[in-house]
Amino acid sequence: MTTVFEAVKDFLQISLDNEPKNPLHVGEVMSCWLYQTLMDEATVYIQIGLNTSTDDDVLKILKESLNQCDTQGKRFKDFMKKEGVSLPPTSEQRPNSEPNGVPLGVKLTDDEIMNGLSMKTVAAVTTCASAASQSVRNDVAALFTQCMLEKMKFGSSLKDLMRKRGWIKVPPYYYPPGLPKQ
Repeated sequence: MTTVFEAVKDFLQISLDNEPKNPLHVGEVMSCWLYQTLMDEATVYIQIGLNTSTDDDVLKILKESLNQCDTQGKRFKDFMKKEGVSLPPTSEQRPNSEPNGVPLGVKLTDDEIMNGLSMKTVAAVTTCASAASQSVRNDVAALFTQCMLEKMKFGSSLKDLMRKRGWIKVPPYYYPPGLPKQ
């Protein structure tokens, strides 16, 4: 049985082979620019988390996310340069520091680090989904779809760790009026 992901991948691959390369439209450029900014800013946030936490599980998932952000960021930088799109200005990379040297009033907790990473992952997935659906060029849609699937896979392992540690922030449950009792 073919999965949804395989079907999307196959469709985009077939379409990529026969598609003329028109210039990027302004929406595609904006989406690339926005996603590159998101990857660069997430990288800085992750570096801050790496400089703050001493928890082995947190450090492992932060390093995994950092590697993914670097890989995806390079992919977009190369694509944007090839297409003649200028790169967005972003925050400066952080140097390594000793986590135990960070003052307690400044130091993020592991819970805060993971929830911030979760929000950045959600933002990346939704940005990719929106950009892929709005792209006219199939190569752009494929680039965003690939990144979205990678982020969704990462988000699953992030959610598992957060659930295991009790770090997931759950909104209040909604019980509509007249809901039958089960």
